[in-house]
Amino acid sequence: LVLELNQVIIPTYGTVPDQQNLHTPEWVDFDDKPDSLFFKDGQRRIDFVLVYEDESKKMTHKRSDRKKQKRKRQVYESNLINNGLQLEVTRSVLDEKLIFVKVHAPWDVLCTFAEVMHIKLPLQHNDLKTRGSAFNWFSRLFRVDENIIKPEQEFFTAPFQKEHLSNFYIQDKDTFFNPATRSRIVHFILSRVEYATKNNVKKFGINKLLDTGIYKAAFPLHDSSFRHPSADPNCPSERYLLYREWAHPKNIFKLQPLDFIRKYYGEKIGIYFAWLGFYTNMLTVAAVVGVGCFLYGCLKKDNCTWSQEVCDPNIGGNIIMCPQCDKVCTYWNLTITCESSKKLCIFDSFGTLVFAVFMGIWVTFFLEFWKRRQAELEYEWDTVEYLEQEEQVRPEYEARCTHVVMNEITQQEEHVPYTACGKCVRMTFCTSAIFFWILLIIASVVGIIVYRLSVFLVFSAKLSQHISGTEAIRKYLTPQTATSVTASLISFVVIMILNIIYEKVAILITDFELPRTQTDYENSLTTKMFLFQFVNYYSSCFYIAFFKGKFVGHPGSPVYWLGKYRNEECDPGGCLLELTTQLAIIVGGKAIWNNIQEVLLPLVKNLIGRYSAAGRSENVVPRWEHDYHLQPIGKLGLFYEYLEMVIQFGFVTLFVASFPLAPLLALINNMLEIRLDAWKLTTQFRRMVPQKAQDIGAWQPILQGIAILAVVTNAMIIAFTSDMIPRLVYYWSFSVPPYGSHSTHTMKGYINSTLSVFNISDFKNASKPFSPWFGNQTTCRQVYRDLRYPPGHQHQYEHNIYYWHVIAAKLAFIIVMEHVIYFVKFIISYIIPDVSEKTKSKVKREKYLTQKLLHENDLKGVKNNMGKTADKIIKGVDSTFRPKDE
Repeated sequence: LVLELNQVIIPTYGTVPDQQNLHTPEWVDFDDKPDSLFFKDGQRRIDFVLVYEDESKKMTHKRSDRKKQKRKRQVYESNLINNGLQLEVTRSVLDEKLIFVKVHAPWDVLCTFAEVMHIKLPLQHNDLKTRGSAFNWFSRLFRVDENIIKPEQEFFTAPFQKEHLSNFYIQDKDTFFNPATRSRIVHFILSRVEYATKNNVKKFGINKLLDTGIYKAAFPLHDSSFRHPSADPNCPSERYLLYREWAHPKNIFKLQPLDFIRKYYGEKIGIYFAWLGFYTNMLTVAAVVGVGCFLYGCLKKDNCTWSQEVCDPNIGGNIIMCPQCDKVCTYWNLTITCESSKKLCIFDSFGTLVFAVFMGIWVTFFLEFWKRRQAELEYEWDTVEYLEQEEQVRPEYEARCTHVVMNEITQQEEHVPYTACGKCVRMTFCTSAIFFWILLIIASVVGIIVYRLSVFLVFSAKLSQHISGTEAIRKYLTPQTATSVTASLISFVVIMILNIIYEKVAILITDFELPRTQTDYENSLTTKMFLFQFVNYYSSCFYIAFFKGKFVGHPGSPVYWLGKYRNEECDPGGCLLELTTQLAIIVGGKAIWNNIQEVLLPLVKNLIGRYSAAGRSENVVPRWEHDYHLQPIGKLGLFYEYLEMVIQFGFVTLFVASFPLAPLLALINNMLEIRLDAWKLTTQFRRMVPQKAQDIGAWQPILQGIAILAVVTNAMIIAFTSDMIPRLVYYWSFSVPPYGSHSTHTMKGYINSTLSVFNISDFKNASKPFSPWFGNQTTCRQVYRDLRYPPGHQHQYEHNIYYWHVIAAKLAFIIVMEHVIYFVKFIISYIIPDVSEKTKSKVKREKYLTQKLLHENDLKGVKNNMGKTADKIIKGVDSTFRPKDE
């Protein structure tokens, strides 16, 4: 649908139209009504505010530049008036350089553009009977008081058509279009009105004017202060109610008033908070089960036989371990790892296996039930057919449409911003840039690995020289622990730095791609950012989980990384505890950093602006000037909020087998996140331009991909990172004859049978430790469970039969666990329909009413007109052939 706008355009930057042809807005003085949302006449509502700096008072630009900016602004405002908008201009109370242009859309303009934009508006009340849920009595305890925020009336709706105006439910023209819809319509016009042409390229849109500094801000108004209701009886004070009943910390355990949020901020904000609230509620179940598994591990910790053997001075105390690095490392006693083995018993237990299986099923329930909830919101918020309609082209795309091509479908010429060859060049450049940055992340991970390998030598030498094995600190500060913690902290800092850089790079790349619609733009940016964040956040966790300690050889023949650094080894209990440490540092640090970035920075900026403004004047300040001094929301809106939550979702699901408390931490964080985001929107930021959104967009397939990958990663963590499978193989096969000597299945002797023996005389000169050997023993034990034949055997230092049993068991476990969970996921997806029967009935009823009210009435009118015409034709024929009277 192409909209022809009658506009006055500057032919070139140097040519100025006659000032008499330009329409100028009306100048008025502030009427000292700070809570008013209307023009000075008190009748016309302010739908949008534009802010610019008086060019005559600017001193930073050349005079010619100031004149050009003023011309563009004057033509732009004239074209706004030509398109039916009404403007009123007021000078700032606090800063005489600032000018505020208030924009009002009259009834005819709203009706015209509501039809252009396919906005759905009420036809009649919803007359379907709703069944009360059995849990209504319980949920009522957590709902917002309906006497404070009244429930929104339900209507059947249809895309607005001016010719069927009488069929729509119009009680009052002033309230038929709510403030959010009015702002959306005005922003649509602002984004498409021209202000200049240069080299036959049209320049248009408020976004361009903001980018070039001609306007300093453009925003819809909040309807009141968040601290108190508006003194103006015509203002509904919805912002105050949202702060009091939604954003205030006292409401942390209350359900969100989603319909009210959607009414004030639009569907895009509403769907985000609906998804975040739904995700948080589902996390409650996962957190309860995770805490149960954690408590199970705590209770079973004291009965952990293999940990008791490590701590037993007669067993672990007599086991001397081989050095973990070349030359500078020394021999050490197994009992040093006593404390870490006790902690490991908590996380590496049977409860962890149960929880990993549960989370694989939980994530399916979460996604399937969210689809149902999303379908309900699509209907209730009139976005069911949103994407089926023609989505408007981005103004940035239209502005660069200089090439003419033939449309294969319409067989008509159309303008595009680049040729097929140019598009190929752009895609090649963008893809190369993305791969370059991913390789940069991988390089940073390699740098962290090199740090781990090199600093481990330092910690091994220093801790061994200065800390006695009998001191308490030695039990907690092992070389592995020191290396792991410092490397995790450095990794977190590197992740945050790369995030800041790549966010800007990703936006530049996407802008260079020039996507056609806003949905294409957001999906393209989403893919880039998530791909980067996935590698950035998860690469170190994948390294610890699946690579560290897996390719190290044995003491007599270690494997070297980059030909110089000896590969890292895991503790005797595996790398699971280190993975848990890494996750705790990254997840906790990320939450703290995000809160500082999202909450404290806007708060500090607003406080500085408020105090500086207060120092300049004690005058009464109007609503539009209050809002101007708030922080802008940013072009990407809630993109970073979604990204933060999806990355958290990855940590909760991908590595949950190593950290059962992750859902609990995520639950606590999200309960705070909802209120912080709400507080931030209602108190620290200007009101966003309301936007339509049918769903959570490209994040939905990303969540589904994470859910599928989570099954594989958790199965592999249990199989290869934890020590569960080797313990089970020992318990069922190698603790009893023919391999073991115990009469019944037991875990006794597990440690002694799984730590391979190495003869110290077989050390090569390059790796032989400097420290002298103590005691009469001639052997040491391998740190990690590599399960090799002892020295003197005909296949010494080769993998024994136990090793191959364990490998077979691990592969079998992965296959069985994956297939069982995927089968259950398939059954759940099949059983739970994406759209409930209640929602289907509402959609059918609405389509029926639309057909009846909008189309059948037209047919009746046509029939009536055709009937009258037929009567006239018959009368005419009758009179022609009637015989004349004498």
